[in-house]
Amino acid sequence: MTDRRRNFEVISMPATREPVSLLSVDRAVSELRRGRMVAIQGGDGNALLAQAAEGVTDRGLGELEKFSGNAPFLALTARRAMVLGFARPKGKIVTINTNPPITAASVLELCDPLAECDVSKLDISTSETSAYDSARAAVSLAKLARLLPAVACASITADEADDLAQWCVRRNMLMVDAGDIFQYENVSARTLRPVSEARVPLEETENCRIIAFRPSDGGLEHLAIVIGEPDKDAPVLARLHSECFTGDLLGSLRCDCGDQLRGAIAEISARGAGVLLYLAQEGRGIGLVNKLRAYALQDLGFDTLDANEQLGFDADERIYLPAARMLSLLGFNQVQLMTNNPVKVDALGKCGVDVVERVQHSFPTNKHNELYLETKKAKSGHLL
Repeated sequence: MTDRRRNFEVISMPATREPVSLLSVDRAVSELRRGRMVAIQGGDGNALLAQAAEGVTDRGLGELEKFSGNAPFLALTARRAMVLGFARPKGKIVTINTNPPITAASVLELCDPLAECDVSKLDISTSETSAYDSARAAVSLAKLARLLPAVACASITADEADDLAQWCVRRNMLMVDAGDIFQYENVSARTLRPVSEARVPLEETENCRIIAFRPSDGGLEHLAIVIGEPDKDAPVLARLHSECFTGDLLGSLRCDCGDQLRGAIAEISARGAGVLLYLAQEGRGIGLVNKLRAYALQDLGFDTLDANEQLGFDADERIYLPAARMLSLLGFNQVQLMTNNPVKVDALGKCGVDVVERVQHSFPTNKHNELYLETKKAKSGHLL
């Protein structure tokens, strides 16, 4: 057990620092979603102002330049840059300058695959960023905000900004540290705590409890659906289920999520006991709005993974530290995992959870989700 816990605590941070770190990122996410700019202090000593690309206006670009004293540029993921036809980047993030300077319209064209974009009409220069600089942090912040993974940025180089915190206070702006952004998901997972529990009889099982877990910054809650009375001294039958509004609630035929959710609850009930973790990871971690954008791209001929990458995301943006944390708090360290995804098995193992068995979990296809399931099998190694 000691070794497992040491594996789970993958990032070291003083306990007194965690609340400040989480709160600063949470506030920055809110500002970005409102279309406001935030200042980001990079690990390399550089700082910039950033605004979410999908909410950029020409007025906003003007304010970026006015406050920073430098011309705005666009930062987006290497995956999106490759989609646009740029040379294969070595790093994760690419910065783009255009001549004439970027406008709100050109930003949208470059970051949104559903917008018409002819890069041949733009005089574009690109450069790659270092591993932990402020531009990469800004794009990561946009991902945390469940926005398109692209930001309009401007470097802060004024002498009076040597004390960046005070510079931001005088301009009524939020400042966030790049390191806090990079660590946010891991720190948030580590601070998950149970905050509410109730008995909730379900159609498939009446002996059921739902436990809500919340991180210390008040962020997204994850749920544990505990069926029966699982033995904590034996491997627990478990399912990790990423929330799917369209499939779970509306019964969408584009995926098999609703079938997997209800099927897992029924199977656990039939076996007597187990736990289903309902994780706030809509659209493999890109959020509902971006998932709908991915659906629109699928209607244009892209498969489910390519659509995510067209948007600039990785094929799968999920992490499994929240699941490992919840299992630990529930008292389970060994699981029989209901999944067809070998990545989940490996990821839980790296988080210190012993997956003693993979339990197959698949359902019949329909004409709307056949390609979706075949793509997961062919490209993601799902064992259907």
